Amino acid sequence: MKTNELDVTFMQAAIDEAKKAELIDEVPIGAVIVLNGEIIARAYNLRETDQNSTAHAEMLAINQACEVLGSWRLENATLYVTLEPCPMCAGAIMLSRIARVVYGASDPKGGCAGTLMNLLQEERFNHQSEVVPGILEQQCGELLTTFFKGLRERKKQARKASRQEKEN
Repeated sequence: MKTNELDVTFMQAAIDEAKKAELIDEVPIGAVIVLNGEIIARAYNLRETDQNSTAHAEMLAINQACEVLGSWRLENATLYVTLEPCPMCAGAIMLSRIARVVYGASDPKGGCAGTLMNLLQEERFNHQSEVVPGILEQQCGELLTTFFKGLRERKKQARKASRQEKEN
């Protein structure tokens, strides 16, 4: 199965999850896992909230899907995520046997589904996933760009306020 209308629909669901992260000042990355045409898991980044470096949207969605199915094997599932998976998430995807990974924006600093490297299709591993990049890429990228621009502005304002406080 290649890119189709369902990919757009499910990526929009992942974007909806990313927006939930943004509302709580988390990096806006969202993920959903689909099996047999139904979403079985939804998650968004909670790294800052949980103070847990592994609380990435993909990791949380994989854990949830495993709970729902009562199995660590997600062999016929598709993961939709707004940002290309990092090395940790790519490893979890591979180990959980996810069949297909669809992502929005590429990650030039940490992408392991084809940008920096492609762990998901490395033939030396015992499992490979189909990878479909760039679904709703602009929307996914804009979420991140807007978030980090706002974060930089808030930090700049905080530094300015701190300097003014010291002067008084």
